[in-house]
Amino acid sequence: FPEAQACQENVSGPIAIPDHPLVREVMKDVLSEAMDLEGFERVLGDIAEGRIRCVAVDSPVPSPFSHEILNANPYAYLDDAPLEERRARAVEMRRTLPQAVLSEVGRLDPAAIAEVREEAWPDVRDAEELHDVLLTLVALPASANAGPPENHHLGQKLRASIPAWAEFYEQLAARRRAALAHVGPLKYWVSTERAKDFVQIFPAACFESSLPDLGSKAASREDVLLALAAGWVAHCGPLTASALGETLQAPVADMERTLLRMEASGAVLRGRFTDSAAGETEWCDRRLLARIHRLTLGTLRKQIEPVTPAEFMRWLFGWQHVGPGTQLLGERGTLEALRQLQGYEAPANTWERHILVRRIGGYDPRMLDQLCLTGVVGWGRLSPHPATLDSAMSGKRRVVPTSVAPITFFVREDADWVIAHREAGEEATRGLSPDARAVMEFLRCQGASFFTDIVRGTGKLKAEVETALWELVAAGLLTADGFDNLRALIDPKRRAGQGRGRSARPRHSAGRWSLLYAGETVDRARALEAMCWMLLRRYGVVFRDVLARETLLPAWRELLITLRRLEDRGEVRGGRFVSGFLGEQFALPVAVESIRALRNLRPSGETIAVSAADPLNLAGILVPGERRPSTSGRFVAFRDGVALPPEERAGIIAMAAAP
Repeated sequence: FPEAQACQENVSGPIAIPDHPLVREVMKDVLSEAMDLEGFERVLGDIAEGRIRCVAVDSPVPSPFSHEILNANPYAYLDDAPLEERRARAVEMRRTLPQAVLSEVGRLDPAAIAEVREEAWPDVRDAEELHDVLLTLVALPASANAGPPENHHLGQKLRASIPAWAEFYEQLAARRRAALAHVGPLKYWVSTERAKDFVQIFPAACFESSLPDLGSKAASREDVLLALAAGWVAHCGPLTASALGETLQAPVADMERTLLRMEASGAVLRGRFTDSAAGETEWCDRRLLARIHRLTLGTLRKQIEPVTPAEFMRWLFGWQHVGPGTQLLGERGTLEALRQLQGYEAPANTWERHILVRRIGGYDPRMLDQLCLTGVVGWGRLSPHPATLDSAMSGKRRVVPTSVAPITFFVREDADWVIAHREAGEEATRGLSPDARAVMEFLRCQGASFFTDIVRGTGKLKAEVETALWELVAAGLLTADGFDNLRALIDPKRRAGQGRGRSARPRHSAGRWSLLYAGETVDRARALEAMCWMLLRRYGVVFRDVLARETLLPAWRELLITLRRLEDRGEVRGGRFVSGFLGEQFALPVAVESIRALRNLRPSGETIAVSAADPLNLAGILVPGERRPSTSGRFVAFRDGVALPPEERAGIIAMAAAP
């Protein structure tokens, strides 16, 4: 509405909604279908009448209800701060899922919780070890019938342990190192050193026998509660404040305050770790929770039986949409294919002829042009040209324009993985011709420019500018708005353009040319994480051998650290997914399920041929066979994921090479 475009301070009163059929229809769709206005009014009414109670909670992350406000565009007028300030204090929100999904995704293994509880519970073998336990727990119920219900793990442990420890307690009581404390009808075992502390918690306590005065000063009640809660949490694993209060017959409110204090110090973590919590918050010692997490990861890693390399190759053809019936369609399919292939460098003349055409049904070059011209996708050479890296050589190397220069694509919205290997400075121009240097200097000063502007600004001939542009593309220094610019340079027949003399119009004038690197910097950790997600989307399962043909990756140890971090966050799975390869392997959860389903399908005998420049050319790397370099014009063939020998693949490759 027009009034909403003014400053928010100038808007007075409710905005008048025009009485128009289209406006009424929009308001109905928004308030009744996209939103539930009637339900919202009922909630407000219930709050006003007291049927719904509002509770203020101090949470470490924004609630899901605030996500829309935090992510609102400036024109929503939900935040008066300027855009720069909003970006500076942007809140990073964790991904939240419905509870029905969270119960499966990231769920801790009950067997791992039970194992850690069993290991953490005291293993008392003599009186000295029981004395240590009493010092740690501060108070231990002496009755086997005390504590939580029988189905609770803590109640079961106490009922099994108290009778077994009774003999050791008698030995301590005989030496006046422990005594039985009475608090009304309740009885507790208390060590001599903890007697004064116990009285701080239960002032009405009465000891059955006198204990020697050790002369120690009694701690405050808060500190005693802190020591008591820390001892029990360290030996019990995940438990609720109510379960701890029932065990000790202490006020639950005191237990909750103490556990919150421990959480503030980082000693415990809260959450819902078991199914028996019934919606109540559980607390777990940080050390025990880390152990449970490791055991859960170990269990998840054992859940899938590794597939053979041939089975993995057969699955990979479907994952990358090369197998029969898996091709993508339309402009959206083209974007999805590029999102999966981004970061992989292949010869410029093979992308459309042999790579994209295999993955997109009815491929139309105009779909790629549209994605590039609208700024969704970019292209260029990201690996440095050898001639720009050699500082001193006996024979100077030059950048030679060629149609087999490696280039890659990148989807701009998730291109954090793009890390500049060098700045576009003096060293980057090493090995370039004078014409290429002149064009590069013009673009550095003038910014993105059309072909005609470059010709006029540099004073060069059109043929010289074309060669210079192609040279800069091959050197990894230049890109363009559209991919058709590159097609014009690859195809010599199109370089001549149309018309004669001053009326000649180059066929690649639809977009501007610009420097590939604009000097922007990317956080290294964020770039590595984006690179890991890029590889996981491409291969589904990532391990060192499958990345043999990648040219833009850092050292494997850097990727390994980041992949381990993603596994710890529960976003990827670690384990042994493909047999026959050493080292750690990581996979997307959806890829794990897909590989599992593949094991139930019998091989169909299908034969697939791909270009030697295709990322699926893993013959001699994953499966036995001749290892062919990533060059244009060569092909490899597979049958059921197995590379075919030369005598069997000739006819298949001839069909794949046909336009």
